[in-house]
Amino acid sequence: MAKLANIVLVVLSIMMLPTAMSAQLIPHGNVYVGASYSDSDIVTANRMGLKGWNASGEAIVLPHLGVVADLSGYYAPGIKQYNFLFGPRLAVSLGRWRPFAQALFGIQRITLNGSSYRPFAVDFGGGVDYRLIKAFSWRVQGDYVHTNYLSAQQNDVRGSTGVVFRF
Repeated sequence: MAKLANIVLVVLSIMMLPTAMSAQLIPHGNVYVGASYSDSDIVTANRMGLKGWNASGEAIVLPHLGVVADLSGYYAPGIKQYNFLFGPRLAVSLGRWRPFAQALFGIQRITLNGSSYRPFAVDFGGGVDYRLIKAFSWRVQGDYVHTNYLSAQQNDVRGSTGVVFRF
C-alpha cells in the first residue's frame, strides 16, 4: 500500500511540474507610455526644444535586471526626431518606489527640412516609478542622448513622464 501511495505521489508531482514550469516562462515586466520633452542640439541646426512622446517595454530577466526597448519621437517645425534604443536597466523596488538606471544603444533618425540622418545613439539615464495601484505606476524619467554623425556631435537631454502598466 505504501508503495502505491509513493507511485501516486510521483505521478501527481510529474503532472504538476508543467504548470510550475509554465509560470516561469511568463516574463515579468512593464510597458510605459508618456509625454516627453527634448532639449536637442540638432545637427546642422541650433539648439532647440522638441516636444513629443516616449514609450518603452521592459522584460525583467533577473530580480534587479531588465532588458528595455525604448522608442521616442520629437517634433518641431521642419524637424522630426525618432530614437530606437535597446539595452539593460538596473532597478530596485523600495516599497511603492522603483528607481532605475539604464544604458541604451541604437539609432536616432533625424529628418531636417527633407534631409534624413541616422546616427548611432547612446543613452544614459534613469528615473523612478511610483506604484499607484497594483498594476499601474507613474514614471518620471531623465536621459542624456549622444550621437555622432560624420564629424558633427549631437547632445540631447530629455525628460519624460507618464503611465506604466506592470505585469
